[in-house]
Amino acid sequence: MSGHRQDIVDEARGWLGTPYVHQASVKGVGTDCLGLLRGVWRALLGREPETVPSYSMDWSEPQGEERMWAAARRHLIEKNPSSAKVGDVLLFRMRDGRVAKHVGIVSETAPALRFIHAYSGYGVVENTLSDPWRRRVVACFEFPLEDM
Repeated sequence: MSGHRQDIVDEARGWLGTPYVHQASVKGVGTDCLGLLRGVWRALLGREPETVPSYSMDWSEPQGEERMWAAARRHLIEKNPSSAKVGDVLLFRMRDGRVAKHVGIVSETAPALRFIHAYSGYGVVENTLSDPWRRRVVACFEFPLEDM
């Protein structure tokens, strides 16, 4: 495994236990799923590539716009979810017919795929990518490792 990929996981694991706070991105204080991804980016790549506008809990569902997916495509490298590796970012659609609005970072691929994410009511946790989670994955991205 690339050292850079392990750096991503190590940084994400440093956020474990951080409480869930909508729109926040402060390790140990509060974060949501996007805030976790933003915090890992800042720790490893420096300044965030764009300012994140204020967003509601429903994201862009009323408009049906895939804003999170579009932003991920602007700054990360899209790949097939079946080829997910440690350090990759998974994008989830939480309900059929709705926009994708949840992200997590792959932390292990064997013996079972695991991911780290900030989840309402739980904070930052590491979970197995069980079948219910696996069915929700709609995209996978790599960090731009050449910049690390």
